[in-house]
Amino acid sequence: MPWSEAMTPVRMRRVAVIVPQTDLRGTLVRIAEAGCVELDRAEEAVPGAAAMRLQRLRGAITTAGPGSAPSAVLAADAPDLDLLQERGDVELLAGEAQLEELTEGAVRRGEVAALAGWCPADEVPRVAGRLSAAGGALVPLPSPRGSDPPTLLRSGGPVSFTPLVTTYGTPAYADLDLSRPTGLAYVAMFGIMFGDVGHGALLVLGALALRLGRPRRLATLRRLWPFLAGAGVAAMLAGAAYGEFFGPTGLLPALWLSPLDSPARLLAAAVTLGAGLLTVAHAAGAVNRVREHGWGTALYAASGFAGLLFYLGLALATAGLLLHRPPAAVVGATLGATGLTLVALGLFRATAGGAAGCAETAVRLFDVVVRTGTNTMSFARLAAFGLTHAALADLVWRGTTGLAGRGAAGAAGAAVLFAVGTALSFALEALVAGVQALRLEYYELFSRLFETEGRPFCPWHVPVAQPADRTTKVIPCSPG
Repeated sequence: MPWSEAMTPVRMRRVAVIVPQTDLRGTLVRIAEAGCVELDRAEEAVPGAAAMRLQRLRGAITTAGPGSAPSAVLAADAPDLDLLQERGDVELLAGEAQLEELTEGAVRRGEVAALAGWCPADEVPRVAGRLSAAGGALVPLPSPRGSDPPTLLRSGGPVSFTPLVTTYGTPAYADLDLSRPTGLAYVAMFGIMFGDVGHGALLVLGALALRLGRPRRLATLRRLWPFLAGAGVAAMLAGAAYGEFFGPTGLLPALWLSPLDSPARLLAAAVTLGAGLLTVAHAAGAVNRVREHGWGTALYAASGFAGLLFYLGLALATAGLLLHRPPAAVVGATLGATGLTLVALGLFRATAGGAAGCAETAVRLFDVVVRTGTNTMSFARLAAFGLTHAALADLVWRGTTGLAGRGAAGAAGAAVLFAVGTALSFALEALVAGVQALRLEYYELFSRLFETEGRPFCPWHVPVAQPADRTTKVIPCSPG
């Protein structure tokens, strides 16, 4: 897959389902089984016979006692609704109620019925072939003017970081799909704050257990195993750079620096990494602004090219001053001033003009400058929490070595202290590092990437029950 396609959401096609009215049910059953088409629903659908029976049956179940809402299942052939109600088959009634709602929203002309919706472009031929076997047809349509297709991020492959983005919100269809780069940034930031080879190895083992479905009570968290594995690997790499293996045990040499011995270098490296991530976020945000609103808006937006130019100039000027390079400082100041001027023009264009517009522009421009500085310095927390993690591990190791030389009782106490202290510091720092990396991702980076929110792609997917044993046959959609 070309990188340009891999960095964008799944391409959607507007489609129409056209079918003879006599074959409408069979076609909808195949659509539900495929799970690849999002059908438009009627805004005010009148409850059908199945929906009325389902309401009465659910009311009786609620009165009898609490319970979890059942999932929907469709029958391959039209069932007897009275028999379903008599048997208390809530699942089949729920499936029939959904089918009735979609049937009610179909447009009918003579003997033909039609429904409109969205389908991943790569899946259109496959779904069209399935519908043709039931007497229906899937016809590509031009996208309606002024409407945005639903967004489906690519989640194919064994490793997916899409939950990191979708938890924040659904990107607009026109935006870049940055799931993988932001996922890598997250695990890198976590590793810097949780740098220890031994602790990272424990995270990798936990990820493998989660991937295998162990323990079973955590099976719902299985999709998060890539984050745990990536965080563990990043922590091991950072731990090797720090020379940390369950603390400063001396089993590993420091390949780069010891956090407690060189806090200033670690702090400078963290801020530099943050500046690099913010630059990339500014550049990606500028691309998103172009894709969303065109070059005119992107040129003046604080999260567009104007903001990117201002940040690059500010970074170059700062580097020139710190490294005593006056030409670089002058060039950076010029670029920064140009970018800030463009941002001011963009902000003023969004006001009503006049003195009030100038005042509003000045306040918002001041906010842009302040937030740029604070967002950059916020990455110093990578070093701060990395130092905290190293200090806790050092404290546990010092206590362990202090007890180990006091006979058998001291050795036993040292083992207990090392186990308990490592467990406590591991749990505390893993939680802190995970939350802080997420905070940096959302507030510092995502605030520049995403300005508008899209709507998620929600295909109609209901498993089809076989008449004899009610087993289900699921053919998943695979757009990623």
